[in-house]
Amino acid sequence: MAPAPESTRCARCRAPLQRPENGSIDAAIALALCALVLFFLSNAYPLVVIQANGATRATTLMGAAGAFYSQDQVGLALLVLITTVLGPILQVAALLYLLIPLRRGRLAPGQDTVFRLLAVVRPWIFVEVFMLGALVALVRLSAYARVVPGVALWSCGLLMLALAALTSRTTPGQYWHWVDRCRT
Repeated sequence: MAPAPESTRCARCRAPLQRPENGSIDAAIALALCALVLFFLSNAYPLVVIQANGATRATTLMGAAGAFYSQDQVGLALLVLITTVLGPILQVAALLYLLIPLRRGRLAPGQDTVFRLLAVVRPWIFVEVFMLGALVALVRLSAYARVVPGVALWSCGLLMLALAALTSRTTPGQYWHWVDRCRT
């Protein structure tokens, strides 16, 4: 399917229907590296610290998945692990694997398979849903305990934005435009 011409606009509001495939591969790599740093920050530090009745508890993303697992909620633990830990790191690692060789004018070995894997993984990355659920839970919990947002909560929020920007910059049309440019 050929990309739409730059002049394709909505008949009603005149907004562009498709972004032209002339994005910078350097910007995509920078966003991917930013997302990688934010991912490691969001997994290295506690999401929140909760203080109630003289007790203090802190948890990380992996700790949240582990807590579900220890409460015999294996399905929920796997869902949290896959959608908030494995999915984002797979997306960022796959994009860096594909984009860095393209930047150097080469194609990554197995690029078609990796890009297909990326297309399968992308819909399963639910950092936004996790953040929404966490914020709702923290607001409700703040009535009963002191809730202190941790570095990881802020990093997760920024990671959500970085992944959204990265996804919009690395559309399939844009990626194949970069591949075609590399082949010529």
